[in-house]
Amino acid sequence: MKVLGIESSCDECSAAIVADGRILSHIIASQIPLHAKYGGVVPELASRAHIVDIVEVLRGAFREAGVDPSEIDGVAVTQGPGLIGSLLVGLEAAKAFAYARNIPLVGVHHTEGHLLAPLLDTAQGMDKPDFPFMGLVVSGGHTNLIAVRGVGQYEMIGQTLDDAAGESLDKVGKMLGLPYPGGVQIDRLSTGGDRDKYHFPRALPQHDNFDFSFSGLKTSVATQLRKLGAMPEGQALADLCASALEAVVDSLARKTIRAARKIGAKTVVVAGGVSANRRLRERLSEDCAKAGLRLSIPPMKLCTDNAAMIAGLGQYRLRPLIEAGKGFEAFELQPRPGWSLV
Repeated sequence: MKVLGIESSCDECSAAIVADGRILSHIIASQIPLHAKYGGVVPELASRAHIVDIVEVLRGAFREAGVDPSEIDGVAVTQGPGLIGSLLVGLEAAKAFAYARNIPLVGVHHTEGHLLAPLLDTAQGMDKPDFPFMGLVVSGGHTNLIAVRGVGQYEMIGQTLDDAAGESLDKVGKMLGLPYPGGVQIDRLSTGGDRDKYHFPRALPQHDNFDFSFSGLKTSVATQLRKLGAMPEGQALADLCASALEAVVDSLARKTIRAARKIGAKTVVVAGGVSANRRLRERLSEDCAKAGLRLSIPPMKLCTDNAAMIAGLGQYRLRPLIEAGKGFEAFELQPRPGWSLV
């Protein structure tokens, strides 16, 4: 069964072809250079760039897979959440392809796609996690702790009450005058920095609270910059970046481990763009080992927004439709993963 996946929820335009969980092709057109001069994603520019990129990205996916469009059995597309203009480009491309081929199309929840990305077969030979597992989805737009008991069986354990983890780091990076995306620059600069130089707040520290709050970090960093009187450079900048990053990582790691114990999970899955952060990977690896938990993090290319995870999840919803011989009339855009699509 060959599934075409399309992802365009924010500033990555991506297409992938997956056959029974195996990635045949995976193309991503990034817009980082486009948005860098604005210090963040500009929704209107993102959607326009998707319009320009989508056809060539799709062609690239077919070329890389060595698959003809006539061989595709079904299409999966990100329905939400995301930027409405960006989502519409991917959705309309998916609808056009599925309608022309008269094959079933399903919508996929973006966060659910991240959660189940480790179920894909990859060249790295990563072991697939067993259910139930505790999922930490952490990115520029999401910070969620979700108990995953099976495909389509989820329970929201905790979530951010304000800024997402990646968003807070990007904003701190902007305060420090770092290039976009700020979180990536903080990760790079924090190497060799003193994580204990400054103590930035860890919000909602209560043992039985699994929600996150990162808005206070920005205020605390701004206060520290005023105390310093000048923009830090060299080692001083590395120390500040390392301390700010540690405040985010410490909160994420502590609550993830506690949440895994709460549901009796033996595996922790981390997904989303911030899962590529080196310090977060290092800290969770240490904490999971101490707690006797297995840690599963997708390869770097599957951490950021991508269509392979969308196709991978879509295959579970498409299989019964394909086996029943359904065509485009099976068009389904109401994924209900157990949490709000907003």
